[in-house]
Amino acid sequence: MIKFYMSTITKLRSKRNLITISDKAAERITELMKQQNNPAFDAVKIGVRKRGCNGLSYTMNYCSGPDKLDEVVEAKGCVKVIVDSKAVMVLVGTEMDYVEDDIKSEFVFKNPNQKGQCGCGESFHI
Repeated sequence: MIKFYMSTITKLRSKRNLITISDKAAERITELMKQQNNPAFDAVKIGVRKRGCNGLSYTMNYCSGPDKLDEVVEAKGCVKVIVDSKAVMVLVGTEMDYVEDDIKSEFVFKNPNQKGQCGCGESFHI
């Protein structure tokens, strides 16, 4: 059995960005943070949970700071995005964007670890 300690994982991961946040995504997060009415929330937390026909889906919630092993990513110098510690290895290398068209607007995750997704795009597997 191989044991990885946090310092080892961090050293392995440091060669690759944990998550990249586009300017459009950062701008939209800033807008959403201004609209919410709870000053205790100062960040957005991204994670994954078991859901959907392919196993995993992305989660995104307001939060008031990182938990002990969470990772913090800053975009445009002012947007704070926290990556749930349980999702770090799933999300490493992911690009987060925000897209709008005539029908919908949504955050989009381009995850290099993703092996496939369901037809509607709500869940994925690695």
